[in-house]
Amino acid sequence: MRFKIAFLIAAALPLISAADLQWMTLPNDQFEVDGLPAYKENGGLLIRLPLALKTVVRPEVWSLSQSPSGGRIRFRTNSKKLAIRLEYPGAPNMANMHAFGQTGVDAYVDGTYISTAVADKDSGKTKVNEKQYFDFSAKPVAMREIVLYLPLYKGVKVLGIGIDADAKLAPAKKFSLPLPVVFYGTSITQGGCASRSGMSYQAILGRKLNIDFVNLGFSGNGKGEPEMAAAVAAIPASAYVLDFSQNNGTLESVAQVYGPFLDTVRKKNPNTPIVAITPIYMSRESSLEASAPDVESMRVHIRKVVSQRIAAGDANLQLVEGTDLLGPTQGDGLVDGSHPNDLGFQWMADGLAGRFRKLLSLR
Repeated sequence: MRFKIAFLIAAALPLISAADLQWMTLPNDQFEVDGLPAYKENGGLLIRLPLALKTVVRPEVWSLSQSPSGGRIRFRTNSKKLAIRLEYPGAPNMANMHAFGQTGVDAYVDGTYISTAVADKDSGKTKVNEKQYFDFSAKPVAMREIVLYLPLYKGVKVLGIGIDADAKLAPAKKFSLPLPVVFYGTSITQGGCASRSGMSYQAILGRKLNIDFVNLGFSGNGKGEPEMAAAVAAIPASAYVLDFSQNNGTLESVAQVYGPFLDTVRKKNPNTPIVAITPIYMSRESSLEASAPDVESMRVHIRKVVSQRIAAGDANLQLVEGTDLLGPTQGDGLVDGSHPNDLGFQWMADGLAGRFRKLLSLR
């Protein structure tokens, strides 16, 4: 049986490269790339920060920015088939995150998840990974909305998107808002530990509300330094979400950066809504670890900073308690005691959806 399965898989591979598919490369004006504000400025590189910041931000931040978390490729097509060719810098290598979550490129069709292209153990710069997402030959021909969610924790090059040779392409539907919501934060913001790229809380929220978003979460390095405050503030946005503190390690280091970070964003964007989220629940808070109390003290500090500015007249600043999104009774929503799984991210998105509908005047 094992040999029969292997033969069937091998026999299916040539269908991806069939002559009736046309392979379209990026950059390409027929594909809309969202969530990567510097995409055109960077010459079509699928990275999260402008190349001009390479020597400005810390090396760790720049390295993490090579993972295009939050990046999406959007278009409409009547193609009966959809395939993709990808190149990764290396194989999946994370202990607390599945290869699909780390490297996967999810395909959604008309808002419904279809399949994931993923790096394997042999992936690297000399290997082309091919994936056929669907074959709708048995279905009626129709224009369908395609969204490809780029990897959360691994860089990628899209070498080609394969569609029928006679297929039509059209622009993706418009978002409900003209500008994205910009998120800055930690590994949780980046997407750890979603099972795949379409399951970060921003991706779920984006589908629920039909809004664009930018993900500037940096695993272990969402520390709120001035250079990143300036980078966040420079992105035109419908709203900014600050979801950081834990990466600083101590209350003292959070206190040094949180207020100034908030002030930098506000000075550049005097009327744009800003949402500050305190840390979600972590299971170590229920243990006897000495570091556990720091999380609550960080929450207290964020509340103080935000309330002071609201009291001073900032009517476009709001506080969201992270434990209202994922709290002590919701430990099943965590992977390793700190990072949400899909259930946790769903809870977070559900908890934010109503607030964002009101905040952004969405129907």
